[in-house]
Amino acid sequence: MSVDSSLSAAWTIPPAEYALTRPATYRLAERPMSCYLTMRDGCRIAIDLYLPQPPDSDSQCQVGFDGKFPTITLFTPYYRRFRMAPGATGEANPNTGKFRDYFVPRGYAVVVVDVRGTGASFGTRDSFRSPRERDDSVEVVDWIIGQPWSDGVVGATGISYLGAAADFLASTGHHAVRAIAPLFSVWDTYTDNYFPGGIQLKALTESYDRLMIGMDHDQRHLLKSVVYYANPDFEGPQPVDEDPEGVLVRQAIAQHLGNFRQTEFMPEFRFREEPLPYDPMFSSASFSPYALSDGIRNDVAVLSVSGWMDGAGYTNGAIARFLTLAQQPRHLLIGPWDHGARIDVSPWRTTQAADFPWLAEILRFFDHYLLGMDTGLDREAPVHYFSMHAQAWRDAPTWPPLDHYESFHLGALHTLVGEAVDAGVAQGDIFQVDFSTGTGHGTRYERIAAINSTEYYPDWQGRTDRMLSYTTAPLEQDAELAGHAVADLWMASSEPDAALFVYLTEIEADGTERYVTEGLLRALHRKEAPCPENYRTTWPFRSFRREDASPLVPGRVEHVRIPFLPTAWRFSAGSRIRFSLNGADADHCGQVPHGRPPALTVMRGGGQDSRVLLPVRYGATALGGVRK
Repeated sequence: MSVDSSLSAAWTIPPAEYALTRPATYRLAERPMSCYLTMRDGCRIAIDLYLPQPPDSDSQCQVGFDGKFPTITLFTPYYRRFRMAPGATGEANPNTGKFRDYFVPRGYAVVVVDVRGTGASFGTRDSFRSPRERDDSVEVVDWIIGQPWSDGVVGATGISYLGAAADFLASTGHHAVRAIAPLFSVWDTYTDNYFPGGIQLKALTESYDRLMIGMDHDQRHLLKSVVYYANPDFEGPQPVDEDPEGVLVRQAIAQHLGNFRQTEFMPEFRFREEPLPYDPMFSSASFSPYALSDGIRNDVAVLSVSGWMDGAGYTNGAIARFLTLAQQPRHLLIGPWDHGARIDVSPWRTTQAADFPWLAEILRFFDHYLLGMDTGLDREAPVHYFSMHAQAWRDAPTWPPLDHYESFHLGALHTLVGEAVDAGVAQGDIFQVDFSTGTGHGTRYERIAAINSTEYYPDWQGRTDRMLSYTTAPLEQDAELAGHAVADLWMASSEPDAALFVYLTEIEADGTERYVTEGLLRALHRKEAPCPENYRTTWPFRSFRREDASPLVPGRVEHVRIPFLPTAWRFSAGSRIRFSLNGADADHCGQVPHGRPPALTVMRGGGQDSRVLLPVRYGATALGGVRK
């Protein structure tokens, strides 16, 4: 069935019903006011201001009428607004226009900011998510609350980069910031984004660099392959009102030519939290929200939103944020979405579009914490997630929703069985890694590289046949998974390092193979560590620091636990569950180790019992119990 919250018992007030109570009561001006704000170091930052307009006013943005509003801020490196060719049609603000159109008519001022070194703003970017942008955000909020239309209360939201910017704004401790809604965004740039499991996403680094050059240098030909920015009527960043001829914006773009290059910058961070050789104060922590989360006041409300196909770790980021900020009013929403909820990723969807009204849920959140309305949000469960194939929303009092794990043991003849292998001597299955194998180009990784994905894993059929795979007998009843599965392996490698990729597949009764989820880990980083206070997880945690990294001893069996990316998925009665191990994903990751494909040996029995731990519930409980 369609992802229709009005049909779900998981909410007391479903988002679609809440939206009906909040019709538009203001008008959106035809165009915003736009200006430069001068920062502490003289850098000029471009902003757009959208104010709610009286419904009977003309098309111009008015600031003089008697109205004070809370403000929602969005800090973007992807142009606050494009300049449009004369007579052009289309959305000049494809990155944040949906927020403007939804919130302004419902009584919120919206401020959209070109972050330093991007769009029409001056300056040079010295980093991905530069700490200088965090300092700028404080001055932007200072300006907002000094305006006659401001009620002194500020929130922040946005997708991906913008969501992390909301985290950073809250971490400043600014007294006016009361609520943030980071959407589809990281908690740790290292593991959630560019080095999941300690393995660099090489293809992502290259694609993001092309996007950055296309936008920051105004190289429009590079944007034609990016569906979000391919409108031929886009003519670079929109100048501010004081710069009608674009003289200042051209000067700003000239400064952008000195911006960092992602292909050169990101590989510097081979180890998490290791400082740059030329700057002992700068590491991957410098552009990761968790590292500054201690600055978020306890009264700042946080709504984390993600999807089950949200890149290689954004869902982990949303969950880690929820778990870490335990003292703040917090909410977690995870749907059947890819990065940015562009589409519904469930194989059983009825429409391609992500038709869940998530903007209404964000509105309810801001209404509750910025406007002080009695929305009933405090009477909802703090966690909502969608179970694919069950095609139903669930609620839960915390994460993970299930605390019971079923063990599936690796058995003889590549079986996956419910009982541990009873053998006095451990047996080993040897698998020779083939560096040419991959997962294709319809995966969870494409959307975060700004590639317009509409189908997910459509060519998964037969891919696991080239991997080391173990399969259950047909299930006697439905089994619903919710949370992080874990591959608990005893294994050895012929080389001192290896990239370990694990996959879960459902093989339906008719033989159809469906990708469920995956996990990845560079063996160099196999050592587990306790979670720090600013980075809470419920899955095996690694520091990914140099001092915890160590090569494998070739041929020596070691115990390695690999968490899968979280998901909620119902396996049908009659289906079989398959666990697969591989040592390469040539479509997204580099070789580990270079030019030396390892032979991996996975052990069974004899005190070295490899297994897969799945958080599942069976039968009727897999389909019921949506209300806790």
